[in-house]
Amino acid sequence: MHQGEKQNPVLSRQEALDLIKKYLPQDSLIKHCLATEVIMRSLALKLQADEAMWGLAGLLHDLDYNETKEHMDQHTLTTEKILAGRGAPQEIIDAIKGHNAENLGFQRKTVFEHALTAAECITGLIVATALVYPDKKLASVKPQSVTKRMKQKEFARSVNRDYIRECELIGIPLEEFAALSLAAMCTISDELGL
Repeated sequence: MHQGEKQNPVLSRQEALDLIKKYLPQDSLIKHCLATEVIMRSLALKLQADEAMWGLAGLLHDLDYNETKEHMDQHTLTTEKILAGRGAPQEIIDAIKGHNAENLGFQRKTVFEHALTAAECITGLIVATALVYPDKKLASVKPQSVTKRMKQKEFARSVNRDYIRECELIGIPLEEFAALSLAAMCTISDELGL
């Protein structure tokens, strides 16, 4: 399969959403997965990758979080079993495992793996930035505000800035990545409640 060529994922988006609702009943986790999905779709379009595949990886990346949050060395391994059992492409499984590479004892290598890691981390920074605005709306946030918050270590402390900077490993400068991610999340602001 060549870059940009589309592969039909075995799972439909609706099946992925059903899995998310089954395994992640918390509204905040569902919103995080939706935000990651929409950023991954935007990245796929920019990088001429498979939008459906990248979107599914974003949507499903934390599927086993409730089961594994106390044992991060297991995070994504249950997801791997669930998705492999449904015939999901190995690329999706590898990207999902890649966002937890440090805890699993390997290094991210592919553009897909770096993209998912950066995308899922920037969602938290963007949400935290929106929440400090009086209207708490994504539409009020400027990309520069997000990049400025990157430098403020005390702001959204749990957000790993190094993971967000992995956008640069896939050829997208931080400022451009922040703008792309914010614009993507704005398209689903109602679903995100922001």
